[in-house]
Amino acid sequence: MIVCPHCNHQNPDEAIQCEACYTPLPTTTNCPNCGAPVQTDATFCGQCGFSLKQEMGDSADDIPETIVSSNRVSASESEKEEAIAVAQSIQTKPVNLANSAVAATDGGRVGKSSDAASSKPGVAASSEPKPIAPPPSVAPPVSANPKATKPESEAGSLALPEPPPSKPLSVPKSAPKVSSPPKVSSSPSPPPTPYPSTPMAGSAPTRLQIQTASLLHVQTQTRIELSYALPVIHIGKPNEQIPPDVDVSGFPDSEIVSRVHADIRVEGDTFYIEDMGSSNGTYINHTPLLPGNRHRLRSGDRIGLGKGDKVTFIFQLS
Repeated sequence: MIVCPHCNHQNPDEAIQCEACYTPLPTTTNCPNCGAPVQTDATFCGQCGFSLKQEMGDSADDIPETIVSSNRVSASESEKEEAIAVAQSIQTKPVNLANSAVAATDGGRVGKSSDAASSKPGVAASSEPKPIAPPPSVAPPVSANPKATKPESEAGSLALPEPPPSKPLSVPKSAPKVSSPPKVSSSPSPPPTPYPSTPMAGSAPTRLQIQTASLLHVQTQTRIELSYALPVIHIGKPNEQIPPDVDVSGFPDSEIVSRVHADIRVEGDTFYIEDMGSSNGTYINHTPLLPGNRHRLRSGDRIGLGKGDKVTFIFQLS
């Protein structure tokens, strides 16, 4: 039979929801340690106290970082190659014009000198113009209006203009400039300015409010603190099996309380109570708590150990 935790109605084993209040019924399984039936969402076995909680580690998929540096490098290289090609095409044009201008000037000079020599009969055959040395492989740019020199017969010799000193070809201003990557300073960045540890004047220091749990004995108004450090708090009387954390042997009518009566389990900031098979039972707000079931305690819940409401505690959170 499955007992409904809401209305305590007994349902058949194959029931999924309560026949009386239609509350979904908890499913049960066997404890891997002692084989006792426990709920599937239980953290500890109510019979032997075995921990049923399995720790599961979170694993985060490593997201590969997108590397774009290679794309940026390839883009910068393509920009460099394009800039160099544009610069070369611009540089070759003045050189070709200079070569054609020098060739035209030299041809005009030779033609004028030969005509002058043939027109004058007194000029000997030895006064023919000397062969002109070929221009250098790379001639400097020639001005748009070059000054024509006199023929060799009139000036005595054919004088060629002295070439200006060679200058390195500069890239025109219109060529795109390749930007260099910014320089990264090797000096470490200064550490951030620490905030003052002392609170400012006029502001009170922040205090963390810790919630405390306790049991208030109704008959004697005795308050018992519950520790968050204990995962299981045993309620009962001294025995050789499981020593109680909350000993009720000193309270009136404690003879109705079993030696191992009930357990309070601490999960984070939540408290659960379970009956450990006591003789006279455990009551929550005057409702019997069946063994194997657990009840989440809320502030103000009334916990009765045994029948007759003789040993009663009030669960408090403050």
